[in-house]
Amino acid sequence: MKSVLFFFLGLLAISLGRADAFSPKPNLAGVRLGTVRSTSVSQAPPVHVSVAVPNTILFGKKAARAQGNERKNRPVREKKVKDDVIEVEGTVLESLPNAMFRCAIDGAPETQEPVLATISGKIRKNFVKILVGDTVTIELSPYDLTRGRITFRKR
Repeated sequence: MKSVLFFFLGLLAISLGRADAFSPKPNLAGVRLGTVRSTSVSQAPPVHVSVAVPNTILFGKKAARAQGNERKNRPVREKKVKDDVIEVEGTVLESLPNAMFRCAIDGAPETQEPVLATISGKIRKNFVKILVGDTVTIELSPYDLTRGRITFRKR
């Protein structure tokens, strides 16, 4: 059907003698121009007709949903290796004033005293709520293993 339409457009251009009316227009964002040659019985030179063909088949909401699927298939980000801190997992035992928490380190003996941890800046900035009983990742300084910084809250 498209080829028949292009054939008639070519004949119309030849009959009018103005092939420049069908010359390519400036390319719009997200549209690529396809070129079609029409042939006729006479020995006239071929005429190039530009047709706007969208880059993607999906439009609107479906295109947005497709981008969401691409985001889900993205590989997992690799964390930078930190040499100057010790990362451990723990459980929040008690909430204290000034965004301080007492946390028990997972896998540590019960006789070990809990770590006093504060919230890191990124978690505080993004208003992540930490409750008693949450599993968290704590960064400990090798110089003082009784204090730490909560860097991640597990869901």
